[in-house]
Amino acid sequence: MSYVDHVEQFHGLPSFTFPSYANPADLPAADAVAWRLHCGPYTTDESSGSYWNRFTESVEPEKIRALIFGNPWDGSSPKELLALRSRFTGLEALFLGDLVNEEAMISTIQLGDLTELLKAFPGLRELAMRGGDPLEFPVTGHEGLRVLRVESGGLSGEAVAQIVAASLPSLEHLELWLGDDYYGGGARAEHLAPLLACTDRPALRHLGLQNSTVQDHLAAAVASAPVVRGLTSLSLSMGTLGDKGAEALLSGQSLSHLRELDLSHHYLSQDMMLRIWTELEPQGVRVNLTDRQEEDEYEDDEYDEDLDEWAGRYVAVSE
Repeated sequence: MSYVDHVEQFHGLPSFTFPSYANPADLPAADAVAWRLHCGPYTTDESSGSYWNRFTESVEPEKIRALIFGNPWDGSSPKELLALRSRFTGLEALFLGDLVNEEAMISTIQLGDLTELLKAFPGLRELAMRGGDPLEFPVTGHEGLRVLRVESGGLSGEAVAQIVAASLPSLEHLELWLGDDYYGGGARAEHLAPLLACTDRPALRHLGLQNSTVQDHLAAAVASAPVVRGLTSLSLSMGTLGDKGAEALLSGQSLSHLRELDLSHHYLSQDMMLRIWTELEPQGVRVNLTDRQEEDEYEDDEYDEDLDEWAGRYVAVSE
């Protein structure tokens, strides 16, 4: 549990780590890869400034389509990137905080205020981030953003509410890892209510409310949510989903219009798994029920009303 990997592919492009020392002639074309910039202790002793300068001198910024920032650019607005915003005219995708456990626990990666970054790149189509509190997302949002993904071990209710309230008219794919309360989480269905009740997001096709300690709670809210009617795929994976939440899904609105339903990393009984397959697969819904978890035998299998979660169940990624 709680392990994430470095990004291997982003925005449909293979990731390529810009090396500490390389002949520019040996580098791939600027628009052929997602450039991963990492200047941490495991790759180089070069200072971040000289590393960045070599990168922008070796690769044409105007042709770069995707950037992946690792250490030390794990904040939301890398000063070096913003300073050269006028040159990164083709930038379509950003991944912030591509760090693994050996470099930083996911709950310790701070994302900060995204306002300046979003404003600086109106051509951005995809934004992904790894980290958590504090995260500030501007209500003004972004006109062109199509994909938004937040990988977090603990995403606060306030941050989720800001994302939900943001103006994102072109958004097609929204994925939120909500995490554990002990690591900065706290998002509940009420923070997502404006999104779940929404009937005017015609572009949204995928919704992922994942990695939550209150997955049953969220499943019950999703079961009657108007926003689901426009989706082609739904993910409630990586969390603590049990029979209670699955029952709510099956008893709610029809899910037969979905192409995919991802419930992987779950705590469902064998009987409930069989029932889900029996009811949804014949309707053409591809259901992912892999990675079944067993409840911790050393914990009481009881519902904690204060935390709104089940003891003995754990999310896939937390600390």
